[in-house]
Amino acid sequence: MSKINRRNWIKSSSLAGAAATLSSADYGALFSQSRKSITASLDDVVRLSSNENPYGPSQMVRDAMVNDFDHVCRYPGMYYKELVDMLAKKHDVDRDQIILTAGSTEGLKMAGLVYGGEGSNIVAADPVFLALQNYAEHFGTYIHKVPVTKDMTHDLEAMERRITQSTRLVYVCNPNNPTSALEPADELESFCRLVSNRTVVFSDEAYFDYIEDKNYPTMIKLVKQGLNVIVARTFSKVYGLAGIRIGYLIARPDIIKRLGKSSMAGPNALAVTAAKTALKDQTFYDYSIKQNRVTKRMMMDTLDDLGLPYVNSACNFLFYQSGREITQLNESYLSHGVKVGRPFPPMNDWCRVSMGTVKQVERLCSATRKIFG
Repeated sequence: MSKINRRNWIKSSSLAGAAATLSSADYGALFSQSRKSITASLDDVVRLSSNENPYGPSQMVRDAMVNDFDHVCRYPGMYYKELVDMLAKKHDVDRDQIILTAGSTEGLKMAGLVYGGEGSNIVAADPVFLALQNYAEHFGTYIHKVPVTKDMTHDLEAMERRITQSTRLVYVCNPNNPTSALEPADELESFCRLVSNRTVVFSDEAYFDYIEDKNYPTMIKLVKQGLNVIVARTFSKVYGLAGIRIGYLIARPDIIKRLGKSSMAGPNALAVTAAKTALKDQTFYDYSIKQNRVTKRMMMDTLDDLGLPYVNSACNFLFYQSGREITQLNESYLSHGVKVGRPFPPMNDWCRVSMGTVKQVERLCSATRKIFG
């Protein structure tokens, strides 16, 4: 009996090569054919709790990973250069201003380790994504938690007032997770310029791709000007690669070098292949943005009908005020086969819910109407 070539077998069982010629309109059909394992049946619990992109990885990325599977016997460092060069070109920075990380979370923890420690403090909004702060606390760092404003943005003036001589880093998540709010562009840039004269500013831009305003500034512009600013980006969201863990940091070369000494893992070889290919797949990128817009509108219409207030989201999730204790609300959603976000104290009557496929969000909307109707 002849041997079955692993790569050819996987290719023959997939829709190999199709994505390269697909229009955005065709992606829905491709998704329904090739991703049945992720498009959960209505008998399964729909996971809308972790801000994932259920459409990824794209078919082009899947094919590239299969083609490069023989490379997994090699250590991944030798494959980093091409991706770093692509990212440097994309953001118009030098390659020594970029470090690859195992998801943006590794980059956050690296910064927490490097800029934390006994006797130091970090200033951050509350609530906000906690990976950096929680890791820094393990090493004795004190976290100054500054409540968000009534419109759910960072209270930048209050954060500035909390800076002391022991403040080694100020963390800004924009758009913010979990509130989904986007900072006013001019205010944020002014804040980062001012504060970076006193300490390091970490600008977490995990959800930057979902910002509708194409002229909205990334804080990478401040990195290019040599300021004490670190920017985090990830392939976990719009590119749909959350499960294989790849992201990157952008900063001055001296900051990157310092952070690199605390790298814990780095991305694997297939993650690098996936990221390189994802950067080339504009069709899937556009499709993900479009579908996110559609499903957010569906859920916002539902919340409007029910009179439930929500934040004008710049992300792939919504944050709405339920008026109910979140752990009890989680149980209510689970009884309807939907899993929503975890508690974000002190806002325990607010609910964060991620956008899924159209069918998944239809189920979300139906569950929401049954719970609050």
